[in-house]
Amino acid sequence: MATLTALHSQWHPGEEAVQRMLGVAGRDNPTVHGLKQAHAHRVRASPLVAFGALDARGRPWVTVWGGEAGFCWPIAEDVLGMNGIADARFDPVAQALFAVHDAGEEGGAGQGQGQGRGRIVDDEVIRPEGRKVMAALSIDLETRDRLKLAGRFVAGAATGTTPGVANLQMAFAVEEALGNCPKYLNKKRIVPHVPTPELWPSPTNGDGGGGGGVGLGLPLPREAVELIAKADLFFVASKHGNGTMDVNHRGGAPGFLRVFRNQESAGAGTNEDDGGDGGDGDGGVVLVYPEYSGNRLYQTLGNLREDPVVGLAIPDFETSDVLYLTGRTTILAGGRAAAYMPRAKLAVRIDVAEARFVRDGLPFRGSVIDYSPYNPPVRRLAAETGDDQSGDAVVGAEGRAANAVAVATLLTRQVITPTISRYVFRLGNGSGSGSGSGSTWHPGQHVTFDFSAELDHGYSHMRDDDPQSLNDDFVRTFTVSAPPPDTLAKAGEAELEIVVRRHGSATALLAGWNPRVPLEIPVLGFGGAPEFRMPPAGADGKGSVFVAGGVGVTPVLAQAAGVLGADGPGTGGRGRLTLLWSLRAEDLPLAVDVFTRIDGLGPVTDLFVTGSLGDVPDGGALLAAVTGLGATVVERRMARDDVLAAGEKGKRKFFCCTGPAMMRILLQWMEGEEVVFESFEY
Repeated sequence: MATLTALHSQWHPGEEAVQRMLGVAGRDNPTVHGLKQAHAHRVRASPLVAFGALDARGRPWVTVWGGEAGFCWPIAEDVLGMNGIADARFDPVAQALFAVHDAGEEGGAGQGQGQGRGRIVDDEVIRPEGRKVMAALSIDLETRDRLKLAGRFVAGAATGTTPGVANLQMAFAVEEALGNCPKYLNKKRIVPHVPTPELWPSPTNGDGGGGGGVGLGLPLPREAVELIAKADLFFVASKHGNGTMDVNHRGGAPGFLRVFRNQESAGAGTNEDDGGDGGDGDGGVVLVYPEYSGNRLYQTLGNLREDPVVGLAIPDFETSDVLYLTGRTTILAGGRAAAYMPRAKLAVRIDVAEARFVRDGLPFRGSVIDYSPYNPPVRRLAAETGDDQSGDAVVGAEGRAANAVAVATLLTRQVITPTISRYVFRLGNGSGSGSGSGSTWHPGQHVTFDFSAELDHGYSHMRDDDPQSLNDDFVRTFTVSAPPPDTLAKAGEAELEIVVRRHGSATALLAGWNPRVPLEIPVLGFGGAPEFRMPPAGADGKGSVFVAGGVGVTPVLAQAAGVLGADGPGTGGRGRLTLLWSLRAEDLPLAVDVFTRIDGLGPVTDLFVTGSLGDVPDGGALLAAVTGLGATVVERRMARDDVLAAGEKGKRKFFCCTGPAMMRILLQWMEGEEVVFESFEY
């Protein structure tokens, strides 16, 4: 937050710099001074409060205390009192605020997990000279309410209760407050819990429990990485100099915080104060998270712009485990963000300097009630996707026609089922610097379209009628369902085909477009891992087994002719390709369409039909048509034995394209096999 030496309507230089960078400068600062009555009521009603403090080296840490409403309440004008239990051994904020240090000892959290932290002495009242800077965030996940607070630690005392746990009492002078919106808060029911904190792994021979770093908890243990993978919320502490702090939360779908690297390193975080990207060497622990559309105040990012140090607390609501960490940050915008996280426009990289994973370290537990409708889909890192980033990763993140390698003009729409259609586009030259250079593709690749000109309605703080649109860049990726032309006679004659199910705003636009009105969509590039391309006939001694769910068959459509080669109709082609395809009964017209168009594909296909054929108009005729085109029809779900019976063990390679639930099952069945896969989660 802005310092109190300035008017409340002004910003500090870091906030101004970020606002200018993102084009939103010129707003008043809504932060208010002191603790208003309405704000005090919100704190009292909140079962959790995250508290942030600085260690002796000036590094921010954050924790979260509470368990039930009323543990934090106003005790005087602009002063909050807190009375609750907490981890007194490993909690870095408890150490920073309540620990007593011997003469000459450098105090505060962060001197290694087992060293130099000082002692929390029973019933000794702590009154720091000059009052320590701190900040807080009261948060009620059940009602999706949160309130930011910044101020000073006045006094506190700790009384031991059970081993490693103390009852903490604290007075917190509130100097600034700001209410925040409910976006990205996932509803949870919170209950109190008595912790039994245990640092994990346990320190051995001075090692702080990490494995590589002495007393630094780095690299992260497996349990910490697993916690990050499922976390849907973390608390973040930042500072502006040593005069003021900020605590807030970041939330999203489980897994929105990503691990870029988790390795041993000779030294912690390599970022430069000027916002360098920290380098991409081989060592260290690096996390990356996307910054979603918010209130555009950018107070946390403003602090990080001026003083790129950060503290995180990542809670496990089911187990009361918690991961604390502190490190240095880099703000990533535009193409720099997309280089780490394809299609992200704004992200933060954290080079972790110290971490503590504490089992059962929090005084509460929680259960999920509902996820926020504003949560965007999880964006994986470029390093995780294995994509060649030929256009949809870096260029596509900008989401603007100026970067297009081509322009796709809609020519025809063929409705195959009520929800599945085929669209054919003509490709023309784009306006970007790479125009024409990337306007062809390999069989099995996907195309990235930018629909923003048609669908982007501009910024809104909240949009309850369409919450997903707030973070939507309207960049969409579809598998190209036909092979590229052998030659391009002249520019503008290449045609591109996709087969898609209507799901979301972009496919709804295509389905409802008036064909008499031209529709031009910028093409940002073509991509797809080379490993997902099946070998053509005669090019590989192994047979290909492709497992598809629904429209996940589309990668086969562009590759089948080349894979089958001269085998053509008949069953001989199964030596090169076997298709195991799970399809709902109402989508049988898609199977008829595919087998009619691709000669020889039916005889190498086992079609698993789910749902009731009796509920499908002309279901019997459709089934007869499919079998007449050579496919083997099985009226049940695909089973493990069906998959493992396809091809010849040791001479086969599996290719999978299904939804995430089916993919998880398939990967279990195929353990020990050679498998490559794509998901529907572009």
